[in-house]
Amino acid sequence: MNRDIKKIVLSLIKKYNTQNPFRLADSLKIEYIIGSIGKCSGCYLYLKRHRCIFINEDLSDSEMQLVMAHELGHAILHRTENCYFIRNKTFLSTAWIEREANTFAAELLIPDSLIFENPGMTKNQLARLAGYNEKIMDFKSLN
Repeated sequence: MNRDIKKIVLSLIKKYNTQNPFRLADSLKIEYIIGSIGKCSGCYLYLKRHRCIFINEDLSDSEMQLVMAHELGHAILHRTENCYFIRNKTFLSTAWIEREANTFAAELLIPDSLIFENPGMTKNQLARLAGYNEKIMDFKSLN
């Protein structure tokens, strides 16, 4: 699937004036619930034209932001697909649907300005500076 995810994300940020995935979900009328969902970090469900994201309540704040951004990517890019985010596995997935959701999350959560204002930093340092798992930087476009 060849789509310009960065352009999609930038247009959403501009239109709704936020990079916060929870606020974006509110603006897009995508329901989300934070609760106990076992070992799964999050999931996106589409049922009868209704979009809902579930986030595991046991996650840290930064993990919740990351999982919410990932699931929001599914809600926007893969509207009719049901998807699950499994901690420590989704970043390793080679499935295009997961790569696209990871790219959406990276573009939403890691602003280009962070990279340009810190030219000497490694991907790992940039991810830590932003407060996220270093693997997110593998999906961030640098142009």
